[in-house]
Amino acid sequence: METLEKIKKKQKINLIEGCYSANEASDIINSVLNVKINFHKLQRLSITEGNENDKCEMDNGRIKELMNEKEIAKSFFEHARLQGKKLKMTSTIQIEILD
Repeated sequence: METLEKIKKKQKINLIEGCYSANEASDIINSVLNVKINFHKLQRLSITEGNENDKCEMDNGRIKELMNEKEIAKSFFEHARLQGKKLKMTSTIQIEILD
């Protein structure tokens, strides 16, 4: 097994790159947002399990932000769809091991 010293400390993942129809772009972005929303919901459930008084405001706030972004994206994609436009999307995830 590799030691931590031999493993790269940074990594980039080219997640999304290309031109898409409004429907394709909408499907991709909604899928990503849904995964993140579900992640935060599961985190919230895990934290509040056994403690129904814990409001877990940080996760609730992030869920609301992401749901708001979904609504904004929906309008954006609908506008592009009505104009018959293609969309260029790029997304890179950068990961770094912290000391």
